[in-house]
Amino acid sequence: MSLKDTYIKKIAPELKKNLKIENSMEIPKVEKVVLNMGIGTYIRSGNKDYSTLQQHLALISGQAPVVKFAKKAISNFKLREGMPVGLTVTLRGDNMYNFLDKLVNIVLPRVRDFRGINKRGFDKDGNYNFGIKEHTIFPEIPQDDVVKNHGMQITVKTTAKDKNQGKELLTLMGFPFAK
Repeated sequence: MSLKDTYIKKIAPELKKNLKIENSMEIPKVEKVVLNMGIGTYIRSGNKDYSTLQQHLALISGQAPVVKFAKKAISNFKLREGMPVGLTVTLRGDNMYNFLDKLVNIVLPRVRDFRGINKRGFDKDGNYNFGIKEHTIFPEIPQDDVVKNHGMQITVKTTAKDKNQGKELLTLMGFPFAK
């Protein structure tokens, strides 16, 4: 059973009961997942070709990433206006649920010395942010053409009203939070 079906059949009714919600439209759900990968240091180290990182992020997410460019120059960071600084992908709908299912059940258990993800990544609106130090933990990435390990940030945007609702939602979805 997919994560979306599990949410509809099991998680939503349990959330309604646990959070004492009367209106079923108020039950928190995941709205979108945003993947961000900074490529500024990769570009500054002399590599002008970041197409492999684009391909890797496309393999991880299942859709093409958008290249973000610097809006203004900052000399301390050796940054010029118009330089590529990041790659981003926004997942919604079935792609989002498939990615979260893969993340929770396949990818995070592959992390070396994994003891759970930090509980303090929630903001006041119930959204969750966390970082991954190596993008090579995803099984889609071929290990032989990785030149340099790259980190990425994952943001899970929810419709929760506060931290507690967001935490409850992600816990029921199977996110392995540290004890």
